[in-house]
Amino acid sequence: MIPNLIEATNEYWRKLNELEAAYQRGEVSLEEVDTRVEGLMAELGRERRATVRFLMDNVRRIWQEQREVIVGLGAIGVLAYSWVVPS
Repeated sequence: MIPNLIEATNEYWRKLNELEAAYQRGEVSLEEVDTRVEGLMAELGRERRATVRFLMDNVRRIWQEQREVIVGLGAIGVLAYSWVVPS
């Protein structure tokens, strides 16, 4: 499963806006708002960690599978840069 951080962030803001509206209407207390915001932040934090973990796992996999290609392209880039800069 690919984590969708943008969707999770949008969902976080939607829930936060709903909570703010409920607070403005007097339906929830300030203590309850604090508790719910803490839970929403924890939920978004889990999604962020899952996304970072997913990205890092993919970077590690690509590095293991394509190490020679990446190093070769880096070497070509360095050589091209060192050839263009003195000119």
